[in-house]
Amino acid sequence: MSKRVKEMVIEDLRARIGDHSEMLVIDSSRLDAVGDNRFRLALQEKKMRLLTVKNSLAKRALNQAGISALDPILQGPSSLVWGSEDIVTLSKEIAKWAKEIEQIEIKGGTAEGKSLSADDVHVLSKSPGRVELIGRIVMLALSPGAQLAGALLGPGGKLSGQVEAIADRDKGEE
Repeated sequence: MSKRVKEMVIEDLRARIGDHSEMLVIDSSRLDAVGDNRFRLALQEKKMRLLTVKNSLAKRALNQAGISALDPILQGPSSLVWGSEDIVTLSKEIAKWAKEIEQIEIKGGTAEGKSLSADDVHVLSKSPGRVELIGRIVMLALSPGAQLAGALLGPGGKLSGQVEAIADRDKGEE
């Protein structure tokens, strides 16, 4: 491959990745054509991208983008996977597929500039994602109000009715 062609491939890779800095590296080279197509289409539906790369060109493109955490992982057959709202959602999806299709091997990844091993990706796939954490925070913020409303609607609600009756009776006596 000529130097000019390599530069074009690197530029194309950088353009495809864009400003995504969190990604995973998998080995999907043992997939047959039907399984690979099914896997790619499923990822596309979830706005995730998969690109099989030549390691040396991927390292150069990623280093130009400021991502050097994948350098030790990019050995042997490699495919980059990126996209989704966060790295947890991405790792959950890839771990699900790796469990379903045994030919997919998770090699590692990068999150917040740090290198992740395959075991780290599996642990990350079991943790709550961004949406789940936001839901938990909202639940915790709303729980005092929910407890108050429950108290007023429960036995405490009868108390408010009694207070109103006493107030009405006192008005009547005046």
